[in-house]
Amino acid sequence: MTQRGRGAAKPVAGPRAGGRPRGDLGARRLRLRAVIEPVVASAGYDLEEVSVSRAGRRHIVRVIVDGDGGVSLDAVAEVSRSVSKALDDAEATDGDLVAGEYQLEVSSPGVDRPLTLPRHWRRNVGRLVKVTVKGAGGLPGQRATDQPTGAQPSVDRQVTGRVVEADDERVVFDLDGRQGEWAYPDLGPGRVQVEFSRLDDVADEDLQEIEDIDDEDDVEGEER
Repeated sequence: MTQRGRGAAKPVAGPRAGGRPRGDLGARRLRLRAVIEPVVASAGYDLEEVSVSRAGRRHIVRVIVDGDGGVSLDAVAEVSRSVSKALDDAEATDGDLVAGEYQLEVSSPGVDRPLTLPRHWRRNVGRLVKVTVKGAGGLPGQRATDQPTGAQPSVDRQVTGRVVEADDERVVFDLDGRQGEWAYPDLGPGRVQVEFSRLDDVADEDLQEIEDIDDEDDVEGEER
């Protein structure tokens, strides 16, 4: 985990005339996202998550960004600087976005991030994934349209397969040499499986990510 300080922490500021009132954490996240998302998008990345948590007397603002080609450490640093400036500008205009001292942390997703959106699955083509699926409709040799009219749906089950293809509608898996596919409404959150037998094929940055799986990976922090 990499962190960089930027001087003293930001002191608590009183209410400003014309400024918006401070709300709860949910409201703060919405305000932060409204400022941060355009900055991340302009850099060519997707804003995956903004979270606000308390750590002692200050808050931690965590920003997760991702892209089709991944996010390098240099890109994380650049996005962090741009987000920091945008937050400064927004606070100068509208008052505090987060009440009191806070630390900004920008990072890329770890391998333990659940796959919930089509772009998450698309970016993990070729990886082994465990997921809960609805019924047996997508299993090789048995499709949902093959079930008799009025038949009871099968119970949910877990499958582990390699992602062969993913588009805006469904995911295709290699299941021990056979293919199965499910539409997104029939998929639960996917979990990438770490394959230690294939570490020679893993890029250096991904290998470091695996080693740091319990940490917050590729973090660029700024003391505010």
